Amino acid sequence: MKTMKNFIATLVVAILGVGVLSAQNGTSASEILTTTEITVKQGHNAQFIEGVKKWKECYLENRGEDQWSMWSRQQGLGNVYIMAGTLTSWAEMENEDLVDRECYIMLLNHILPHIEKVNSRVARTIPEFSRSIPEDTRYIWVTYYDVRREYPFKEIVREVTQAIKNKEGTPRGLWYDFELGAPDTPDFMVVEPYKEYADIDIKRDSPAKIYTDAVGEEKANELWDKWFDTLEQSWAYIYKLNPEMSSY
Repeated sequence: MKTMKNFIATLVVAILGVGVLSAQNGTSASEILTTTEITVKQGHNAQFIEGVKKWKECYLENRGEDQWSMWSRQQGLGNVYIMAGTLTSWAEMENEDLVDRECYIMLLNHILPHIEKVNSRVARTIPEFSRSIPEDTRYIWVTYYDVRREYPFKEIVREVTQAIKNKEGTPRGLWYDFELGAPDTPDFMVVEPYKEYADIDIKRDSPAKIYTDAVGEEKANELWDKWFDTLEQSWAYIYKLNPEMSSY
């Protein structure tokens, strides 16, 4: 793990690169997803937003070429943001963007004073379960899973996803397998994209109904028994894209 000496570099690296919605772009190769969850100090949200904007302005003025996206969590305690980036290999962790040096003071003076805590995680995309993401996505519904046994969990997801693909032509979300993080890091997450809240109101058959229609109630019930035996807990949040804090 990186030391506090490298904290600022870690924070900047988390911003740079393609955002979480581009992590799976219809390719078959698995990629490394780095996510940094930032909790802003109470009463400091406006200052944090302005600080990120100042850093972005500095970066672009110095002809920085990387892209990033910033997402704000819509539920839960406090003001929480997610920055995410993707890598094709671990070697890319050592890449240095010289533009960051020019904008160091912006990060030091206008962003760090407003941060309460930072939680970094690393996950791997699961292309066989995942869809590509529409460019006009502005909201993502992210569901996290803690599981007792990973292999049977993935087998269940594979079967249900295949049933959804057979009916609708594509999976409904992007799946990720977490590899590194603190003890409270989930095992998996799935990201479902939406253009606006009204899209969530659109009625669709549930994955359970689609699978049951495909294989029959007896086989489906066997799968659900295995699912509840494998699943420890799950929880979800909606995140909203903040274009003014993003560059893409």
